[in-house]
Amino acid sequence: MAANPNSAPESFHIYHAEAHILSGELTRPIKQPIERYGNIVLQNSRRETHIAQEVGETNIEGLISFKSGHTRVIGTQIRAKKDIFGNDHAGWFTLATAVFEGFNVVDILTADRVVAQVSTEHAYNPPPAPPEHVPTVTFLGTRFENLRIGGYPVQVELDLGICGNKPKADRSYLEDKDFLDRIERQLDGIASAKGLPKDLVNEYDSRITSITSLRKRANGKSASNGNSKVQCSLVKSIGPIPIPGVRTFGNLIFIPNFGTVALAEVEVGVSPTDGNAFSLAQKGSSPASNHSNYFTLHMFDMQLGCPVGGSSKGGGVSSNGQTYP
Repeated sequence: MAANPNSAPESFHIYHAEAHILSGELTRPIKQPIERYGNIVLQNSRRETHIAQEVGETNIEGLISFKSGHTRVIGTQIRAKKDIFGNDHAGWFTLATAVFEGFNVVDILTADRVVAQVSTEHAYNPPPAPPEHVPTVTFLGTRFENLRIGGYPVQVELDLGICGNKPKADRSYLEDKDFLDRIERQLDGIASAKGLPKDLVNEYDSRITSITSLRKRANGKSASNGNSKVQCSLVKSIGPIPIPGVRTFGNLIFIPNFGTVALAEVEVGVSPTDGNAFSLAQKGSSPASNHSNYFTLHMFDMQLGCPVGGSSKGGGVSSNGQTYP
């Protein structure tokens, strides 16, 4: 029997996830790139996949080191699942994880264990209901264990729910008023902090301006942009650090004779539909015009000053995907 040409096509999903332990570049006292240790990528795949990599003890010229680490990415579909409250969790799940232990940067910044983890859930709606393209996101599992600066413990309180609930009506997070309000309050708190250097004031003012632009787009006052993004942090607060000259601004820590460290930085953006990915999954068809949010987390974003110069990111994970049609 021929298929009904008017029936709704069955939805399918293309997974994307990335994870790495450490990357960057040293500029002083030597010039050397820092490779993406433990780098793994799940990209443009419809297949359920689990990729994992172990990394042994690593020492970069005696300046940055970790004792061990591992990364993993997972893409899987759950066809029927209800929790104890009866909520349906059928859908496509993508998970990215980066873990490293015994982290040491110039014997100033240390941590026993750092876990970066992000998971997205794209709900499955059986035809003829339309598919949902915007995921629910969670950072559950993300944490710093025994983070120290100069030997002093650093108490970091994380807000794993900074992104909030999935926006209603399958709207992008960048069109969601509640999400934008939370991010703007966080950015305002940093931009207005007393003593924030001028370059950082300008940077955070620019981020706030981008929030204003996103509000206009959400209200239909300007054209949408498939490359839109916002930056925020999972950090809710950082406790006092009793070292002369050390200062904190939101998730930023300034350490004299070391540099600036941004903790748990998050980027939320919009991924335009990838026509190449779609054609790989289903040749001969054209992609629907949908967008999906991506979520990228870096546990450390370090700008190193004297005597060691350079930049490095640690604990990087990213997750998103595309549901078709």
